[in-house]
Amino acid sequence: MIFEKGTVQLYTGSGKGKTTAALGQALRVVGHGGRVVMIQFMKGRLYGELAAAERIEGLTIEQYGRDEFVDPKNPDPIDVELAGKGWERALELVRDVGIDLLILDEINVAVSFGLISVDRVIEFAKAKPEKLELVLTGRYAPDELIELADTVTEMREIRHHYKSGIQSRKGIEY
Repeated sequence: MIFEKGTVQLYTGSGKGKTTAALGQALRVVGHGGRVVMIQFMKGRLYGELAAAERIEGLTIEQYGRDEFVDPKNPDPIDVELAGKGWERALELVRDVGIDLLILDEINVAVSFGLISVDRVIEFAKAKPEKLELVLTGRYAPDELIELADTVTEMREIRHHYKSGIQSRKGIEY
């Protein structure tokens, strides 16, 4: 373990860059010889970070989602099942003393959509090993997680290229 005391970081807001910020944190940890695992909830597409992680020793990314949007008002049973599998994997990983940083990517959205209860995430964060750094990402962070986190960063959208007709681009959005 590279940390004497791990904290809970939370990246939220409507702006772009939450997952990217978490990956930047991951690179710093790996650069100091640490081990990082990112669990991506509600993501099943081949994002560039997956290809990069295969080339970076110490960084593992696992996806628990489909390459389709989840209906926030009526999630498909497969979305609930995949989120549950991701959550179970996070519970396994938190017991792995060789991990320095655990990133639960899009966990805030999974909570907002009712795929995982906020109480479970709060309990998880409070019970994490002392030296483990925990990063929670995603829009719609519940107030309870904002209060719990040691560091909270809100990405606020001022302008986004989608609104001018520029679609998702390989290497930027995925």
